[in-house]
Amino acid sequence: METPVTVAVIGAGNRGRDAYAGWCLEHPDLARVVAVADPSEERRNELGERHGIPAERRYASWEAVLAQPRLADGVVIATPDRLHVEPALRAMELGYDILLEKPIAPTREEVLRVAEAADRLRAEKGGSVTVAHVLRYTPFFSTLKRLLDQGRIGRLVSVQYAENVGYWHFAHSYVRGNWRQAATSSPMILAKSCHDMDMLRWLVGSSWRSLASFGSLVHFRAENAPEGAPARCTDGCPASERCPFDAVRFYVENLEDWTGWPVSVITRDFSREGRLRALRVGPYGRCVYRCDNDVVDHQVASIEFEGGVTAAFTVCGFTEENTRTLKLMGTEGEIRGHLEKGEIEVRSFLPRRDPGSGHETVQVGPGAGHAGGDEGLMEAFVRRLEARRAGRAPEEALTSLAESLESHMMAFAAEEARVRGAVVRNASSAGSSD
Repeated sequence: METPVTVAVIGAGNRGRDAYAGWCLEHPDLARVVAVADPSEERRNELGERHGIPAERRYASWEAVLAQPRLADGVVIATPDRLHVEPALRAMELGYDILLEKPIAPTREEVLRVAEAADRLRAEKGGSVTVAHVLRYTPFFSTLKRLLDQGRIGRLVSVQYAENVGYWHFAHSYVRGNWRQAATSSPMILAKSCHDMDMLRWLVGSSWRSLASFGSLVHFRAENAPEGAPARCTDGCPASERCPFDAVRFYVENLEDWTGWPVSVITRDFSREGRLRALRVGPYGRCVYRCDNDVVDHQVASIEFEGGVTAAFTVCGFTEENTRTLKLMGTEGEIRGHLEKGEIEVRSFLPRRDPGSGHETVQVGPGAGHAGGDEGLMEAFVRRLEARRAGRAPEEALTSLAESLESHMMAFAAEEARVRGAVVRNASSAGSSD
């Protein structure tokens, strides 16, 4: 049996520890984690103990691990959004194949800087950068892509696409959590929805031409706090019984038997007292109306692609479901999809002898971890590491940095359009007059 490939993990938070390093634990015959870097001693030691990493390979910073000669076949960079660029550039210099958590970087200039460096890496050392756009690896979206490419609904004309960010998920990540401020992470449409920009670009199969966008922060504001609401949900809020966002009820009571995400983000002590302690002192116990958040809680984008395809995209933090739904409309039929249910419905307009025979429902397993996308991403990344170790040229990643670049440009354009109140045109588009 071949020796497993080796991986260094930079950033031992939820994605680095659970999604990527966790995959290696489940597939020890394919990959093993041999080094970890994280400023939190607790996080890096927890990951280190799980994977049997010696103390000298547990580093307190990305600088420390990347000051060493190359010590693994590949490196996973799962640091916070604003700490992607420098470790990625240094890892490129060392010739690593890189799995980079999305977004690539929080600004257009930084994304282009990483892209230019990736081009040099590939030319000089043969290394690669894979962006964690996990949705392309899901059975759900790969099936949608196949149905479109087969011409099942004729020529694609328009798309309705909604990212339903469950109300509890939005409060966790974008009001109390790491992505609550654009200045410390990135705009919400980039942090959350660059996945969806990538999906639209992939499904449509052409570049965007122009884009308009609207959205704002309307609800999670101090003026909307219930009368008498304290700074923290643990301080005895008079509105707790009717508040959808009460932290004690959500993290301690409703999820009392759950130790995965999102509970694993607030504490590693899963006892009732451990959870309450985390809510008393950490960011996740704060009243959602008393936080320092500034990212939008809803946004829409209208996009025109080359060839005339249009798309209407909505991301909203006020939904019961935490999923993505969409409708693809073509000249000969339409496709309706629901990611969480794993349901895809194909409806043909073509005349049939048997009424109703043009309707077909395709059921795909939703899978765990981004509907199976985490599994597919890591498997593909490890296969490329195996190929390079064997001296073979690996296949181009489905979500290579070059392939992922345009989705980020779409997200930046959407935020620019929202802030300016203007239609933004793609300067590189064949149909642009800019």
